[in-house]
Amino acid sequence: GKLFELIERHYGGALKGKTVALWGLAFKPNTDDMREASSRRLMEQLWAAGAKVRAFDPEARAETTRIYGERADLTLCEDAYEALDGADVLAIVTEWKAFRAPDFARIRDVLKDPAVFDGRNLYDPTQVEEAGLAYYGIGRGRSLRPANV
Repeated sequence: GKLFELIERHYGGALKGKTVALWGLAFKPNTDDMREASSRRLMEQLWAAGAKVRAFDPEARAETTRIYGERADLTLCEDAYEALDGADVLAIVTEWKAFRAPDFARIRDVLKDPAVFDGRNLYDPTQVEEAGLAYYGIGRGRSLRPANV
């Protein structure tokens, strides 16, 4: 998937030991349906590359557990910001309304390697970069790290 490629490129292919926070697991907002969910491919690619996942979804937590069971490389969190704890970067997978206007400064302060991979083009790249985060969007090319970081 595109999102995995962007994350992999960001790290020059060296994802082993990295932790990726995922916001959204469901196929689309307001459902727990995971059948066609891009999150599944992304998580499986991350795991295969040796990365861990910390994920939050308002609805699909139980369904994710049903599919994958208990795994050492998957932590399902109670809220969006909890998913950031101990994470290197953040990837947005489902365009839940709750994710539309996050606290970018808080995201920046918590992530070890402040970068947002916006799989749904939810955010204005300039706004994200002005908050001190690298921004990667689908079909929008690569972020240049803001000069003020």
